[in-house]
Amino acid sequence: MKFVLFVEGASERKSLPEFFKRWLDPKLPAPVRIAPVKAEGWRDFLRKMPRKIGEHVRDQNVIGVIGLLDLSGPEYPPEKRTVAERYPWLVEQMQTKVAAEKFHPFAAVHELEAWLLSDPTIFPPEIRDTLLSKVSSPEGVNFDEPPKKLLTRLYREKLKKSYRATVDTVNLFARLDPAKAYTKCPYLRSLLEKMLELAK
Repeated sequence: MKFVLFVEGASERKSLPEFFKRWLDPKLPAPVRIAPVKAEGWRDFLRKMPRKIGEHVRDQNVIGVIGLLDLSGPEYPPEKRTVAERYPWLVEQMQTKVAAEKFHPFAAVHELEAWLLSDPTIFPPEIRDTLLSKVSSPEGVNFDEPPKKLLTRLYREKLKKSYRATVDTVNLFARLDPAKAYTKCPYLRSLLEKMLELAK
């Protein structure tokens, strides 16, 4: 039995299956498989998702199909400005495109990298110290400077090098305790709890 995880990029595809399994597997009688399917950004995700997901929801070996987009990125109606307004709107857009019982859409608030901010100790000391004083709520890092943009700036200022999403994000997720992210990130918590419910 497996989950199919639809994501918008390479960082998610490389880092999230194992990260999710480290939280899920100890709570289940047998390990679960997570098969990632990557798009090329959110536009490609929304355009190709209905057809591709349709292929998986009919598979008897699939527990559920999880759709995950970064909340920071898509274009929203101008009146949708807050997380409370944008999150349900984006989830509804995904759900409308794929009307299937096995499909469960979610968004990372504001980006995948927010979950990394839940444990500043996984970062180099120069970054860690800044994050400890600056970030109290990982999913509260906002649309003005979303998590990846924040890390890009801090790596440039503190380490004099670039933050490489497909390398640094993956390496940091390998070090991140999912229990810490679960505790500090309510939107991630709802995703993991849904996966656990479906797997049981």
